Amino acid sequence: MSPKSLASPYAAVFIDFENVYYFLKNHFHDPPDLNDYVLDIVRSLREQLAAKGLDSLISYAYADFERLATAPQGALYLMGVSTRNVLGTDHKNAADMQLCIDALEVMYTRPDIGTFVLVAGDRDYIPVLQHLRRQARQVLVAGFRESVSGDLLQNIGSAQFIDARDLLGPERIEQLEKRRADRLRMQEESRRLREQGLVGVPTAAALAARATAEAPGAPKGPQVGSIPSASAPRPIMPVVGRPVAARPAEEVPDFAPARRLASEVERRTLAFILGEFQKLEAKQQRRVPELWLGPFMRLLTDELPELPDYERRDLLNKLRDAGTIRIEKREGEPHPFSVIVVNYNHPDVQALHPGEE
Repeated sequence: MSPKSLASPYAAVFIDFENVYYFLKNHFHDPPDLNDYVLDIVRSLREQLAAKGLDSLISYAYADFERLATAPQGALYLMGVSTRNVLGTDHKNAADMQLCIDALEVMYTRPDIGTFVLVAGDRDYIPVLQHLRRQARQVLVAGFRESVSGDLLQNIGSAQFIDARDLLGPERIEQLEKRRADRLRMQEESRRLREQGLVGVPTAAALAARATAEAPGAPKGPQVGSIPSASAPRPIMPVVGRPVAARPAEEVPDFAPARRLASEVERRTLAFILGEFQKLEAKQQRRVPELWLGPFMRLLTDELPELPDYERRDLLNKLRDAGTIRIEKREGEPHPFSVIVVNYNHPDVQALHPGEE
């Protein structure tokens, strides 16, 4: 903690309301009374800061409130939180820039405030957080671990992070996780019925048909994976595309000896690589033998925002060591560059991408 923050009992709290709201909506499948969960997080955060001797002198909440299902401005006002209505889009949270501007304005105009708390998780906030720390302010970040950028968390340190799950409490989290598990189970059941051609059949008939299909001696349909747990990452589906056969042995580059991938995040990364190859091939209407590494790493940041940059790079090293890919250098102007080449004979690649013409 910096000397200035040690001397100051005052804090400023900046809440990216949309960030928390839409994480709860999407991750927990649109739970009822959604605003109440966000308000409970804000209320618990203020109480936790007070327990540390910090008075939340300034509190702002940012969102395009007109786009939310219900309006929480009244409840926020009663909690002493001022709302900032920002115009958003379907693709970008517009609160980011306004929040950063307000945080810097408070820093320069209120030297009595020593602690800045951001209820947000985007890596876009890293520059303003670094600037606040250079000005001898203490910086805390609160949010759900799954929605907080790994790069941002690495930058501030785990000791300065407040997990929103702790702010909600175990009973509320248990309710949300149960809802998520139930919705995932329903989605998995619906997917299994679609795979077995039972879409549109009444539930009882569908279940009876499936029971018959699974009876001893009956021909077996496609093997279906287990139902994801509440905390499991999104399931990895095989890359859909043209049917493929393995390449002839003489076409295979020098890959590391093949071994199966050890973790779900490694398989998820491999699936993402194959998906990017498929997008390029569909766009260019031809086989694409390699993928530029630099642009791909920027895409991987959006795909795996919960990981810090060094862990994302380490994932590619693990895929390379397992023999699924090879990273090759190419001469180029003005600088050399690296590309990713896929081993289509690897069993994990075959499982996700059955082949290639």
